[in-house]
Amino acid sequence: MNTKERTGEQLPSEKGGKKRPWAAVIMAVIAALIVAACLMLVFMRKDGTVTRERAVLPRLTDVRPPRQKRLSGYLIAAGETAVVYGDRECTEAVELSRGTEVTYLDGKSDTVRIMWDSGAGYTLRENISTDITGALAEDTVYVRTTVNLLNKAGELTPYLAEKGSALTVQDCDFIDKNGRVNMYAVTAGENAGYIRAEYVAYSKEEADLYYDYNGQYAVHAGRGDIYGGGDAAGLDYFPREKGSFADNVMPETCRTLYIASWRVGDMDEYIALAQSSGINAFVVDITDGPTVGYPSPVMERYSPSTAASAVNTLESYRLAIQKAKDAGIYVIGRITTFNDSNFVSDHPECAITGVDGAPLTLSGAYWPSPYDRYVWQYKADLAVEAVELVGFNEIQFDYVRFPDLTAGYEREGTIDYRNTYGETKAQAIQRFLMYAADRLHDAGAYISADVFGESAYAYVTAYGQYWPAISNVVDAISGMPYPDHFASSGDWRPWEHPYETLLGWGKNAAARQGETATPARVRTWIQAYDAIREPYNEYGPEEIAAQIRGLYDAGLDGGYLTWNASSSLEKYGSVASAFAS
Repeated sequence: MNTKERTGEQLPSEKGGKKRPWAAVIMAVIAALIVAACLMLVFMRKDGTVTRERAVLPRLTDVRPPRQKRLSGYLIAAGETAVVYGDRECTEAVELSRGTEVTYLDGKSDTVRIMWDSGAGYTLRENISTDITGALAEDTVYVRTTVNLLNKAGELTPYLAEKGSALTVQDCDFIDKNGRVNMYAVTAGENAGYIRAEYVAYSKEEADLYYDYNGQYAVHAGRGDIYGGGDAAGLDYFPREKGSFADNVMPETCRTLYIASWRVGDMDEYIALAQSSGINAFVVDITDGPTVGYPSPVMERYSPSTAASAVNTLESYRLAIQKAKDAGIYVIGRITTFNDSNFVSDHPECAITGVDGAPLTLSGAYWPSPYDRYVWQYKADLAVEAVELVGFNEIQFDYVRFPDLTAGYEREGTIDYRNTYGETKAQAIQRFLMYAADRLHDAGAYISADVFGESAYAYVTAYGQYWPAISNVVDAISGMPYPDHFASSGDWRPWEHPYETLLGWGKNAAARQGETATPARVRTWIQAYDAIREPYNEYGPEEIAAQIRGLYDAGLDGGYLTWNASSSLEKYGSVASAFAS
């Protein structure tokens, strides 16, 4: 052993403070290994591979809770109005439309803060649906107005939903911006379909009520079934929204010429006459009993015999109607509704028949039953098609009644009306017009109905027309008080006194108008032909002007329609000076 090493004496090689070179190398290698190991720990992935990305260690100030997700939904309500609150304690109520779109933050709290396009507030989380049709809260509605359920396309189903009955809500077609449902999807036992929201109520008590306008329901209830058309009490008088279309404006007063379908080839002459005389509307036949204006797909589908009876091509007829519209004339299409021999020849199973089951000839024609829903469907589809295919502003239903002069058959029990639902005649007529009005309004067009002059009196007629009930449904109602149709009294012949005759009749019609909540405009047919009864007096400009003046003096200022069966240009021209009176 080296004694100098034992005593701590420096060896010769350590003199001067110098270390051995190999020791420094070893220390450097160890330090490098330590640094490499640390770097491996920092940059190593979970799968054991190494990344060259720079690691960023979180700072304490960067650790925050996850952000809440913003959601959107729609307010739920059992009715058109949803209630939300302006404060979290839910004491300051705010009313919004059902289905209003709101945004809110996801979370676990039962009460959530919501925002809509014009404000903010609070509601319960359970009052928000993720889809618009889920905004319905009602599970049952009650029938306020008796109607047939519809399919989704708006066509009639066989099921008649009676007033006061309960319907189970399954869904709806859509909810508008005001929270209103258009049609509910409902079931009644095994029957399913749709019903328009305006025909239901949310309680049975409300559904069972009859609308009492200014105490007038008692007046209707007092008018019983005198002549076989039904009583007035069983009809519907709830207010109805009349048609109103920005792109199809009905004139306040329609001064109207009647044009038969076989005269549309003379449209240029009728337009010239109108422009020189103050006429602003035409009523043109689509169908007039067996005479048909043009063939159409709906006719082909329901009644090929009708299409085969057309007196014009579709193209020529449509061109004539467009000429009139281009001249600024409001054009009405006329359909004879329940007087239709062509249809009955194709569908005798829909006809009014005798006891042997064969169609009866009544007033010279076959009549499809006004109780028959297949007939309703055909006439409503034909009307909508005429608007969409031809371009009519309005559809007028004539012969919207049962045949008259059938009391003898009824007394003897030799007539079958095919009354499937046990309705009165007046109920069938009003319900058909309600369905047709809904369809036409959806198509952006107006509806009018022709009624006998007799219907202006205070009873339900034998053929099912009751003025207040019809006026409440349609946009315009057109009585037919032709002076030569009134009975004489001694030496008094009404057709010789057109002013007094129309004034007296007009006052009765005005009285009926006051008996309903939403009356139609009154646009009356006037006699534009020479009297057909002795002394066969001529109806010239003075007689035409006298009728018009009588109507206006009675308060009926919705205008008139000229009835001349042949649409005689010569006759119209001879009395044209009266039209602007």
